[in-house]
Amino acid sequence: MIAAKVIDNIWATRKADSLRGLKFMLVEVIGGTDAGRLLIAADTIGAGFGERVLVCTGSSARKMLDRDDIPIDAVIVGIIDEDCMF
Repeated sequence: MIAAKVIDNIWATRKADSLRGLKFMLVEVIGGTDAGRLLIAADTIGAGFGERVLVCTGSSARKMLDRDDIPIDAVIVGIIDEDCMF
């Protein structure tokens, strides 16, 4: 699991049928050796701009959507409380 900050949303006018209905966000990894790395993550919880979030990647991300055949590599699965500091 990765801690990240939501920095933008991603709009796709054309995408695979299996991705329809999913909202995508651009997130920046915070902390660790990958700090600053950008990821596009499907948002399952309604995260907003500037919020710190938890991101699952790989096969764990696909399992969050209950689909193993969907082309997803990152999913936002939680919002980090403001009281938590890195």
